[in-house]
Amino acid sequence: MCNLICPSMHKAERDSIEALIQVLDIDNNRNYYCLLAAANSLSRFPSLRSLFTSEPASRPDPTPANITQSIPLPVPVHAMDMSDAVIVNSSRLKSIVWNDFDRVKKGDTFVAICRHCKKKLSGSSTSGTSHLRNHLIRCQRRSNNGVAQYFSAKEKKKEGSLALVTIDQEQKKDEVLSIVNLRYEQEQIKNEHVGMGTNSLDQRRSQFDLARMIILHNYPLAMVEHAGFKIFVRNLQPLFELVTCNKVEADCMEIYVKEKQKVYEIFDKLPGKISVSADMWTASDGAAAYLSLAAHYIDEDWQLKKKILNYVTIDPSYTVDMHSEVIMNCLMDWDIDRKLFSMIFDSFTSDNIVDRIRDRLSQNRFLYCNGQLFDVRCAVDLLNCMAHDALEALCELTQKIRESIRYVKGSEATHATFSELADEVQVETKKCLCIDNPLKWNSTYFMLEVALEYRKAFSCLRDRDPVNMKFILSELEWDRLSTITSFLKLFVEVTNVFTRSKYPTANIFFPEICDIHLQLIEWCKNPDKYICSLALKMRKKFEEYWDKCNVGLAVAAMLDPRFKMKLLEYYYPQIYGDSASVVIDEVFECIKSLYNEHSIVSPLASSIDQGLDWEASGIPSSAKDSRDRLMGFDKFLHETSQAEGSNSDIDKYLEEPLFPRNADFNVLNWWKVHTPRYPILSMMARNILGIPISKVASESRFDIGGRVLDHNWSSLLPTTIQALMCAQDWIRSELES
Repeated sequence: MCNLICPSMHKAERDSIEALIQVLDIDNNRNYYCLLAAANSLSRFPSLRSLFTSEPASRPDPTPANITQSIPLPVPVHAMDMSDAVIVNSSRLKSIVWNDFDRVKKGDTFVAICRHCKKKLSGSSTSGTSHLRNHLIRCQRRSNNGVAQYFSAKEKKKEGSLALVTIDQEQKKDEVLSIVNLRYEQEQIKNEHVGMGTNSLDQRRSQFDLARMIILHNYPLAMVEHAGFKIFVRNLQPLFELVTCNKVEADCMEIYVKEKQKVYEIFDKLPGKISVSADMWTASDGAAAYLSLAAHYIDEDWQLKKKILNYVTIDPSYTVDMHSEVIMNCLMDWDIDRKLFSMIFDSFTSDNIVDRIRDRLSQNRFLYCNGQLFDVRCAVDLLNCMAHDALEALCELTQKIRESIRYVKGSEATHATFSELADEVQVETKKCLCIDNPLKWNSTYFMLEVALEYRKAFSCLRDRDPVNMKFILSELEWDRLSTITSFLKLFVEVTNVFTRSKYPTANIFFPEICDIHLQLIEWCKNPDKYICSLALKMRKKFEEYWDKCNVGLAVAAMLDPRFKMKLLEYYYPQIYGDSASVVIDEVFECIKSLYNEHSIVSPLASSIDQGLDWEASGIPSSAKDSRDRLMGFDKFLHETSQAEGSNSDIDKYLEEPLFPRNADFNVLNWWKVHTPRYPILSMMARNILGIPISKVASESRFDIGGRVLDHNWSSLLPTTIQALMCAQDWIRSELES
């Protein structure tokens, strides 16, 4: 600008040039002739025009007398007061740059306000749009989605008003953000597409994205009607047409239907069987109960998968028959009753419900081994039940420990004294005393474990302050606490093993369950009747579980190439003593029966049967054409292969040496690689290893109490709750994969 303004100019004339430059948004580096052309187009600035058209020697001296006082000087656009300005809507604004500017009228002057940085430029029709386009190129606050917005909708326009929060990035921290009412044009979009540069706004797609977000993150459906959400969306994308709560609910239902069809197609193509787990939930207010059914299976890529099938409301007044009927209806609705291998229930589920479902499926001969492996109970539920028994036995002692910790941490002086005593008795632990969370039984275990390490310090504090430490434990109580805490330690460790993987395979459970079995046998031998009675109570629950599940656990362990039958031969003599060989034989008979049933439905078996049909009937098949001179060779090959290779898959598998044990071993990958070598046994492995011996999610493995439905959804209709819960599981699974 300094190159265009002479030092001898009068201030008024310099202001005129500055105003003109502001109007055209021309910076110091713009071409001189751009300003010259603009000055020529404005006839009311003759002095400015002569300034640039005359030779420098002949230019008149700019004095106050040369300035025509009757012509008002233009007010710089950026300095205009826009308080009473009105947004002008005109169909004549065809240029795409107007998608980034608001055209405002102030008196007789038109101003273009950048929607990104709020800069004011000339909006006059005589100014053109080049300066607006140039500004967009330099505008730092403009998004990178493109210069243009191409409006393809041609429907009628309607006006509305909305509170838009305008936030200037250059505002100081102490400035108050203001909500300014602006008028805007809203396109009624019927073809659902609004282009924005190279990207596009798809109204319907955006609505589904919103519904998916609500499903994925447990958001309340009513959030779409919250004022803050509406303001956020309008500021983010004013062209998006906000939806109502009913509309987003309908979108969620539509997503559920589409995703359900995908799950149908997955089940239809599955190479193996499906195991189904049943889990009970309650509403956050306790007013309703829900039954969740989930399918567990190993897909064609040998990946263990889980899909929630149903989430239905259960009335407390339902009888056993009604419960079993609800489950059967869900299975038949998914058309997986004939594909069912086993069902996994809570440890407290009535046996009558399980028996009715098993009998119903056995009538159609859908189950292997006459349903012997059908009823599976959750291993983590068993551990939680036994941990609850242990904590119940420690109830009084646990309360005394809590009171002792509260007293120690109640004042700085007491805490300092306790720390000194801990140093004197040489307590080695650096862990801090803490109060447990009664809703997580593992936190109670950790509290007791730390308290035991400070046992000597607590005893010294009692001797020093017997009045306030009257609730401290006696030596016998400390001993009992130590023994029962060791029970809890084992339960915590095994639970962590079971839930270490999101989808644990069935082969990992057998050795851990056997260890618990052996420990319970030892605990029952404790001379302290208090400890012995607790161990007997836990052992009774364990044996109920063991009777139902030990065969399935043993078969899964046999299908681990690191163990095979050797793991049974190691543990069963310790558990059963002299009768171990009988039990091992019973398990192996079940394995052979299971193998034979899989061989019947094996594609390999079918192909062998078809190959023998031609010999029995004498009728040539399409593959055995009468002109095929090698038919005799096929017969010879079949006879010699049967004579030489009479061993079955299972015989070959058990004869081979054990696979080395290592931490990175993946049993599903092993069977994927060895499927060609063991085609029938791999089918059996796919069905057995897919049984979810534990169905408890890792985040709730130590919870005291059942699963609780979030309050955001518990007040909705039962059909909507089922759609949201199922769709959430399916979408999350898709994102993870």
